Amino acid sequence: MGGVKDVQSKSELDAALAGDPVVAVLHFWASWCEASKQMDQLFSHLSVDFPQALFLRVEAEEQPEISEAYAVSAVPYFVFCKDGKTVDTLEGANPSTLASKVAKIAGSADQAKSAAPASLGMAAGTTVLETVKELGKENGSSHSKSPSSGSTNSLNNRLQQLVDSHPVLLFMKGTPEQPKCGFSRKVVDILKDVGVEFESFDILTDDEVREGMKKFSNWPTYPQLYCKGELLGGCDIVASLHESGELKDVFSDHGVPVVSKESKGLESAHVPSSSSGVPSSGSTGGITDSSGLNIALRSRIESLINSNPVILFMKGKPEEPKCGFSRKVVDILQQEKVTFGSFDILSDEEVRQGLKVFSDWSSYPQLYIKGELIGGSDIVLEMQKSGELGRLLTERGILPKETLEDRLKNLVSSSPTMLFMKGTPDAPRCGFSSKVVDALRKEGISFGSFDILSDEEVRQGLKTYSNWPTFPQLYYKGELIGGCDIILELYKDGELKSNLSE
Repeated sequence: MGGVKDVQSKSELDAALAGDPVVAVLHFWASWCEASKQMDQLFSHLSVDFPQALFLRVEAEEQPEISEAYAVSAVPYFVFCKDGKTVDTLEGANPSTLASKVAKIAGSADQAKSAAPASLGMAAGTTVLETVKELGKENGSSHSKSPSSGSTNSLNNRLQQLVDSHPVLLFMKGTPEQPKCGFSRKVVDILKDVGVEFESFDILTDDEVREGMKKFSNWPTYPQLYCKGELLGGCDIVASLHESGELKDVFSDHGVPVVSKESKGLESAHVPSSSSGVPSSGSTGGITDSSGLNIALRSRIESLINSNPVILFMKGKPEEPKCGFSRKVVDILQQEKVTFGSFDILSDEEVRQGLKVFSDWSSYPQLYIKGELIGGSDIVLEMQKSGELGRLLTERGILPKETLEDRLKNLVSSSPTMLFMKGTPDAPRCGFSSKVVDALRKEGISFGSFDILSDEEVRQGLKTYSNWPTFPQLYYKGELIGGCDIILELYKDGELKSNLSE
């Protein structure tokens, strides 16, 4: 038989797998992906080597129904079928493994031992072999080579602007009117059902964004849903939030208006229980308090809240958060160097629903300090930015009281290169500060900054700390380099960059 057949529909694929031969290999590929194209050459050669098997090619994004059925999230991707059932898979551009797996499923025992080198060396030919081997070294798939730090920063800035461009943003395949994968279609339907306004970005139109977002979000697949710049998750998480009624609460708690079809008289349909908001399934039973919360459950929740001076009720665990908002609060607490306990509300539905009633806070995460609810991710982030979170933690005895000297030490060490200036890098408020910013940027030096006009205590304290009476002041690895004159002299002599990289 030999040769590769392009599959045009799910019904066509089902019919092919139901007939003869009963052994089939599917290659999910994409026209924009170089790794797919190169692996497809090897795939074609293998179809000649093993004519007794059926070799089928599926354009993953043109056939979303098939891709969804086989849980395809990246290309190239190979599925090995026998008697209509999936027996093995392979993700990425790994030529030797592909040849070996094909030989294993399609050849005899003797062929399986030797088919990989034969197929790669004789059938594929030198050019294809070398190309796919190089692709294999890149750990297979559609990822491109690492860009320079400059282009990485530029891409990250672009991605940050994208996720911040609208309160609710969906990175998807296709558009809301024409989704190009089943998962994207499902999330679009959910958002429409909730009644929230959202913008979308078609990741199929921009491969740089498509690959960049995987690293930016630390989430390998699409769609990806963001709310107020924070990742909520993919299709499964969004569907789970919607089913529990929590997705609408998340939007509401973050100030995103929702106008659900169910909002008029049907909201209670989300809660499969009594007026307490706690599911009847698996609940403790017994006497309830004035809020309708079971007393035994209230006691358990109070015990959890007081089990640690700082406790975070979150989705997942600190080392593996299951939503962007939970991850954000974990990051903030770690930045503040706070020791905290946590409770995974996904592991206990009774606590998950009961705590909403107890705290009168409808979504997660929820942060408690000394038994008192502080709030969710928006509030915690705002408190951190204003310095209020640190002050509260100090006042409650969670963090030791920071002296001015401690604060100055932390500030000068907060970035490898740190500039204390008047104003900000984008809006300097004195000529000397502006000149130093220009010099650093011309040398391509990344640096942190602190506006000494915003804090009189730091402004005066730093003069004594550094024994340097004026501003700006530039520090490298906690050590003072100097002020404007010294920086400009180093720049003029070509020594600025080398002094800030030793």
